[in-house]
Amino acid sequence: MTVRVALIHALAHSVAPIGEAFDRLWPEAVRMNLLDDSLSADLARSPAGLDERMTARFVALAGYALGTGAQAILFTCSAFGPCIDAVKRRWPEVPVLKPNEAMIDDALRIGRRIGLVASFAPTLASMPAEFPAGIELRPVLADGALAALDRGDTATHDRLVAEAAQRVAGGCDAIALAQFSLARAAPAVATAVQVPVLVTPDSAVRALRARLG
Repeated sequence: MTVRVALIHALAHSVAPIGEAFDRLWPEAVRMNLLDDSLSADLARSPAGLDERMTARFVALAGYALGTGAQAILFTCSAFGPCIDAVKRRWPEVPVLKPNEAMIDDALRIGRRIGLVASFAPTLASMPAEFPAGIELRPVLADGALAALDRGDTATHDRLVAEAAQRVAGGCDAIALAQFSLARAAPAVATAVQVPVLVTPDSAVRALRARLG
């Protein structure tokens, strides 16, 4: 049976990394992409943060995706955990995956001290709560990396992400790149640090395939 997976994005930069991961790890899956890049922009400038209006937008996007026949939903922006939890509560029978859910599981199999690298500051505000108690997180913002990616300067993006990872890698068991858009920097990070480097797209696709494929 062909499986249809909805991929819901808040950043345009997330579309290519998850598509590439599906191509390598689960090419048989049928994908649909929904992009609302105003989600991340609105969150970045909103004093209310993840309020009821933002949650309602996520529920509406999920409802649309399911209406097209999607059998599972993967959200690809890591700053919206509580909104995704609301989607899970609304459709408990549907596999709904947070962007980092599978990567966190992979990280916990490696160790308890995790360096968490993000280029979108709200990610570091919401994502630590997704880790279980007892995990030692070392969060770090790759300041300027997302702006570099926005202007097409991928070399600067990757360098800034690798430098941020280096700052927290000492004493860590693994480095977790907290956003789908960071996956492209994984080779640069792996060169800069001496611990395993985890990326969200690969972990998410493997988890979905294990559950549905």
